[in-house]
Amino acid sequence: MSIIIRPETVADRAAVRNVVLAAFGRSAEADLVDSIRSSDVCVPDLSLVAETDGSVVGHILFTHVTLNNETSGLLGLGPVAVRPDVQGKGVGNALISAGIKKAASLGYDGIVLVGNPRYYGRYGFAPASRFGLRSAFRVLDDVFQAMPLQPGGLDGLNGTVRYSPEFDSV
Repeated sequence: MSIIIRPETVADRAAVRNVVLAAFGRSAEADLVDSIRSSDVCVPDLSLVAETDGSVVGHILFTHVTLNNETSGLLGLGPVAVRPDVQGKGVGNALISAGIKKAASLGYDGIVLVGNPRYYGRYGFAPASRFGLRSAFRVLDDVFQAMPLQPGGLDGLNGTVRYSPEFDSV
């Protein structure tokens, strides 16, 4: 299966919504993606789609997050959505890998996420607490993860990472 990763366009919005709805089986995540697009935390260059045979089959979104309520060089990864009929075929991997590479090329310091440590560990994510970072969400230590994008990108950080208020409803 050939997978093309590219920036999301306005024309992709309905297809992205359908992918996110199908992947999560509820509207909360799709509503989140829709609301993030019009917010100042959106990073348009890091809203990516996966396309196979001319159809959008996956989507990934990165957003600005704060550290101790201050602007930071950190990004939040998520949500990541892959249409159920193509899950397990490398779409999610292609989206995550391309997103990490693009975020690094844009000069961001690091990425945080809430997710499965075994899955995201293969990309270089580790418990964020190792970098002095805590989540404003109540999650297990190993589930809130971080990864530097630049040499020393997470060095010397200490504090609480907050996602935009749009995430509070998910």
